[in-house]
Amino acid sequence: MLMRTAAEQKVTPPLVTSGRLDSTPEKPLDRLNRLFQAQLTAYQQEPDTPFMIRCSRLDRLLKLIETHEADFIAAINADFQSRAPQETRLAELLVVRGSLLHARRHLKKWMRVRSIRTGLQFLPGVNRLMPQPLGVVGILSPWNYPLQLSLGPAIAALAAGNRVLIKPSELTPRFSELLERLVHSSFASDEMAVVNGGPDVGAAFSRLPFHHLFFTGSTAVGRIVGQAAAANLTPVTLELGGKSPVIIDSSADQAKAAHRIAFGKLLNAGQTCVAPDYLLVPTGTAEQMASHLVRAMSKMYPSLNGNRDYSAIATERHWQRLRSLVDEAVSAGARVIEVNPANERFDGTTRKFPPTLVLNPSLDLKLMQEEIFGPILPILEVDSLDQAIQFVNERERPLALYWFGTDTASRNRVLHETISGGVTINDCLWHLAQEEQPFGGVGHSGHGVYHGEWGFRTFSQEKPVFYPSDLSATWLLHPPYGKVFNVLHAILKKIV
Repeated sequence: MLMRTAAEQKVTPPLVTSGRLDSTPEKPLDRLNRLFQAQLTAYQQEPDTPFMIRCSRLDRLLKLIETHEADFIAAINADFQSRAPQETRLAELLVVRGSLLHARRHLKKWMRVRSIRTGLQFLPGVNRLMPQPLGVVGILSPWNYPLQLSLGPAIAALAAGNRVLIKPSELTPRFSELLERLVHSSFASDEMAVVNGGPDVGAAFSRLPFHHLFFTGSTAVGRIVGQAAAANLTPVTLELGGKSPVIIDSSADQAKAAHRIAFGKLLNAGQTCVAPDYLLVPTGTAEQMASHLVRAMSKMYPSLNGNRDYSAIATERHWQRLRSLVDEAVSAGARVIEVNPANERFDGTTRKFPPTLVLNPSLDLKLMQEEIFGPILPILEVDSLDQAIQFVNERERPLALYWFGTDTASRNRVLHETISGGVTINDCLWHLAQEEQPFGGVGHSGHGVYHGEWGFRTFSQEKPVFYPSDLSATWLLHPPYGKVFNVLHAILKKIV
């Protein structure tokens, strides 16, 4: 298969609202199937992508995001109605760029065939571990970080030598159409392609016999995707979410913690899978913690409706869902604090939702039963570290956990006695940005990991290969069995 560069393609096809990139009438489902078959054929013709072609694909993707940074910012801002350009640069473009540079820098090492220790009884034979592309990878990405969560997995899949087909969210139509057009201009459709459409396209996408399917989104949809993929025995990575707790130890500096929690909670207006979902604070300190948070949030966002630094909720439906969570808490008699420094009115027209603290809410409220995914933060009091750990462990395992404090013994107890996808100590979110560490969930918050070499390995078949030697004595274990076998068996029992 000849690789097409952007220069060789010369002409960028026009973008049209139907999602088609040319004038030929083609239904979205037909296009999906055509692209999948093209990639499958290309993979069968070139099952092990050479190093230089992988580098070319990563380089073209890097050029794409650097050349069109302003276009991505504008499209995402328009889809959200208002999202801070700085947040798109920080949480999307910078993360994707860092992933690309990291993969490019380490790719040759990742691709090496590795020597593996050989058991004494098989010497002088040797073991090797050989990474190979899986084939055609499907990526279903969400709306909250549309660029990062589309291209992040794609980087790992391309580095591993795969063909990639992406289905971005229909809830960010401007971004999704832009991504489709730009990918088409830089990649042959049998290298990497984007297919757009509604839920029917997403459902059909998850039913295709990919060699690996990668999904980022809600736990509820993750179940559906996993069930659809199971029909083909397609391996699936599920990056989900859940209720990520923050434990404030009695040794913590609450004022300092509040500033960092405010940043982690209000980035993208809380529409982040690893955002702090609720706080556990020592008994008698909820009001104090709330005061620190109000000050920190007000300093970061002195106004909201007209403030470009403060992002809007992505859709009207999600805004109304958040409103209903707060209304239910108010009706139940919970103490609710709306952080509104400029005394603005929020009726949903700007889709800005004010940061809202809910103190000691009843555990049967929806905001304590489902992932909040917005700027609402419950604060609950616990009598002891034992109770905090028990509270976390009685619930589904979260994608992230945050601990604030200075007491080493308490910190180590939390690390050893709770299970979560990842942890940041005395801050929020930053474990997600570590390219040398795996990122992923556990249990209801997902399974499988990516980022850096971990992503390369997720999208590779690490094939074990054994090279026996004519000098080994394994042939003596062949039938017909007799005294020689018994002697060798006795020796092997002692050395294995």
